[in-house]
Amino acid sequence: MASEKNFIEEIIDADLADGKMQKIVTRFPPEPNGYLHLGHAKAIALNFGLARAYGGKCNLRFDDTNPLKEDDEYVRAIKDDIKWLGFDWAEERYGSDYFQYMYDKALLLIKKGLAYVDDLSAEQMREYRGTLTSPGKESPYRNRSAEENLELFERMKNGEFEDGSKVLRAKIDMASPNLNMRDPAVFRIVCASHHRTGNAWNIYPMYDFAHPLEDAVECITHSLCTLEFEDHRPLYDWFIEHAETEHVPHQYEFARLNLTNTVMSKRYLKKLVEDGIVSGWDDPRMPTLSGIRRRGYTPAAILDFCDRIGVAKTNSVIDIRLLEHCVREDLNKNAKRIMAVLDPVALTIENYPDGKTEMLAAQDLPDSEQTHEAPFSRHLFIERSDIMEEKPNNKYFRLYVGGEVRLKNAYIIKCERVEKDETGKITHIFCTYDETSKSGGSGASRKVKGTLHWVEKNTAVSAEARLYDYLFTEDGDGNYVLNENCLTVLADIKVEPEILKAQPGERFQFMRQGYFNLDPAAEKEGRLVFGKIVGLKDSYRPPAQ
Repeated sequence: MASEKNFIEEIIDADLADGKMQKIVTRFPPEPNGYLHLGHAKAIALNFGLARAYGGKCNLRFDDTNPLKEDDEYVRAIKDDIKWLGFDWAEERYGSDYFQYMYDKALLLIKKGLAYVDDLSAEQMREYRGTLTSPGKESPYRNRSAEENLELFERMKNGEFEDGSKVLRAKIDMASPNLNMRDPAVFRIVCASHHRTGNAWNIYPMYDFAHPLEDAVECITHSLCTLEFEDHRPLYDWFIEHAETEHVPHQYEFARLNLTNTVMSKRYLKKLVEDGIVSGWDDPRMPTLSGIRRRGYTPAAILDFCDRIGVAKTNSVIDIRLLEHCVREDLNKNAKRIMAVLDPVALTIENYPDGKTEMLAAQDLPDSEQTHEAPFSRHLFIERSDIMEEKPNNKYFRLYVGGEVRLKNAYIIKCERVEKDETGKITHIFCTYDETSKSGGSGASRKVKGTLHWVEKNTAVSAEARLYDYLFTEDGDGNYVLNENCLTVLADIKVEPEILKAQPGERFQFMRQGYFNLDPAAEKEGRLVFGKIVGLKDSYRPPAQ
């Protein structure tokens, strides 16, 4: 957690000091109707992080009150994401655990004259609700007797009515300035099989009713929600009071995570998957936790990012480059260095002994004594962008005819001539080398300004590289739209043979190229596929204080 207390920590400190509770209890309550995204990472870090920091506990509660959208696939994925981030839950709970409890509390509200069965259609209810500037009007069914409401509600539970034909509503105030208090729905009819309870229920509680009751049953001390639920807090408190729960939880709101170049709507992301725009929920371009995990983002970087953005009371938009900065910082310390040529062109060192191959020491990490061996011979690949026939300007320090560069961990070479095809494209480079200039040797003191990476031709490993850009980009009106150039595939890159030791998901710095990982899904494709995590260049600059 950040050293400076956020407003929620200040609330917790005050509550503990006042003796309101001995231990804090939080919960993370996702609906299992899709995969978690980066916005959920902030909520996970906050809820589980607070419980860890204060020696309390955090429950994982699946808000599975809508059988039409929920699935066990999403339950499993959510668990995997939380564990990947490094957290575990005290108890695994489900909204469906409390269906009978919620039904009983609904009966209590009916008996107290605080709930009624309404026959208005959804469209009529919207008309009766009123607007922000005009009060609503009462349903003609609002004053049914408790006995009639109890009978109708039981018949709803027994499946005697069609979906949408009736709904149980709380009787509060149709003239309230808060639209959420204008007789909100409590239970609705959904004749569908539930992923846990099967066909046991034909009615299901609404979120605004279920949420506070679930918190009460689990003795949650600090129920943390994003700011869009601030207007729902009076309703939360109303249900807690009138349902007469033994434990009285309290809701607190914090700013949700909004990122530039990112859309985090589960409904929209699900449509991208269903329409085949992306390969799945774990597509590396997706802002889902499974997507960024497959892409190569690290849990440490995600938690560092959440810590840096803090917990605020007002919404704002965070520059996605801050997230990339956190990922880059972590990978720079931990990602093994490997040489890979993404757009290879052949290079021959004509005065290097034909048939000779020597093994050169290549450092795995900066300031590390650990090395691996890289084969070197007269036949190499270098990057096509590292060669020009003529030197374009005095700031160009790569290879050109007549120019010298050092090959990383190897020798200084001089370009003697190049071959080109009929289009003028360079197809082969011919060089000589200074055999006294070997890196680490006595002649290594000779300096040249440019250093290039390379791969030995005969042992080079062929692989595919996928270069990812943002899935969304801004149009002329400032709206986010799909980026048609969000994926570039390089079908035949060349990588030094050390890469054959790589494990799925392992991260590397391809020297001078960026950070890549071995796509963990690539094993199914039967080939080596490396996805770009982030580039080497860090364009993020923190705003001036």
